[in-house]
Amino acid sequence: MRRLLLGSVLALLLAAVAGVPTAGAATTGRYIVVLTDSVGSPSAVAAEHTRTHGLAVGHVYRHALKGYSAVMAAADARALGADARVASVSPDRSVQIDAQVLPTGIDRIDGELSSTVSGDGAGSVDVDVAVIDTGIDLTHPDLNVVGGVNCSTGNSFNDGNGHGTHVAGTVAASDNGDGVVGVAPGARLYAVRVLNNRGSGSFADVICGVDWVTARAATIEVANMSLSGPGAEPAGTGCVTGDAFHDAVCRSVAAGVTYAVAAGNQRVNAATRVPAAYDEVMTISALADFDGKPAGRAAPTCRADEDDTFANFSNFGADVDLIGPGVCILSTYRGGGYATISGTSMASPHAAGAAALYKSTHASATPAQVKSALQAAGTANWNNTDDPDGVKERLVNVSTF
Repeated sequence: MRRLLLGSVLALLLAAVAGVPTAGAATTGRYIVVLTDSVGSPSAVAAEHTRTHGLAVGHVYRHALKGYSAVMAAADARALGADARVASVSPDRSVQIDAQVLPTGIDRIDGELSSTVSGDGAGSVDVDVAVIDTGIDLTHPDLNVVGGVNCSTGNSFNDGNGHGTHVAGTVAASDNGDGVVGVAPGARLYAVRVLNNRGSGSFADVICGVDWVTARAATIEVANMSLSGPGAEPAGTGCVTGDAFHDAVCRSVAAGVTYAVAAGNQRVNAATRVPAAYDEVMTISALADFDGKPAGRAAPTCRADEDDTFANFSNFGADVDLIGPGVCILSTYRGGGYATISGTSMASPHAAGAAALYKSTHASATPAQVKSALQAAGTANWNNTDDPDGVKERLVNVSTF
């Protein structure tokens, strides 16, 4: 098995900008325009606004919410805010992959004890999972990629970074005797590319991916987002809060898609990162585990940390729903290879794979029911002495799935 070792991956820290620009601002920038639900055709409104305000429209959203993204002058953003068909206009913001440094993980969550017996070289899971990320290596022999979309760089949803392929392998690498095996082996994967080759993107791009998944909610049961940006749970209620990213995710969950998301790697409260802060998703922190076993007796391997403890980079807090293996995780990588990487990005797909396993035998379960089932099945056999908030989240476990 060929392994590609990843030395480091970019960490996201771009300042958030809030609100429509004040009078006098003259800058041109990227904005997300959310239209009211009464609008019949977001494309028609976007075209009209292009004619009247000279916008450069990017994505048009039709399913998770109605609206579009565009480059425009600050004055035009203020003017659009007065249009009765416009619910909100907000500056676009940046998101990026949540992986730190360079699979024991499948062993640690008892994948070999699940109904699919991960690792026995046979079987596959009848379920559909979207990986909202940098794309997926479309020709990787260990992955069953059946479709996708590029909301970031053009037409191809092939992975130009490696991160999305790594995430996809933890979710669903085939149980074929080669390479690695995922939590839900052989599940059908959709490569939803919202990040570029550097692992960077914007809220507008991610909303495009969420919109695409929502349009296919009758097929796609689970989505993983191992990415984050600055933000917080909006003050409003329901799926009409004025926060475009939140409202898109909220409506996608309401359509029946279960989302697993990374808590983030900044060693801060996850309440300051989105989508980790959103109540509708499953937010996953990272466990440091070096041997796939409890008891904390293993020596560190690819990076310094203490075995069987809360990873020393992981975000924490009340928004975290589960913890999953996230340190020195071996999985698939672009170019048909394999790599060992650490981050909450690696923890989240363990939960996404667990959700996929559960949905494969509980097709009518709602996202809230899936989250409850994963929490109920989780174990407490890890040491949380290094967890900053002192709350011991349940560790993902699929032995009963």
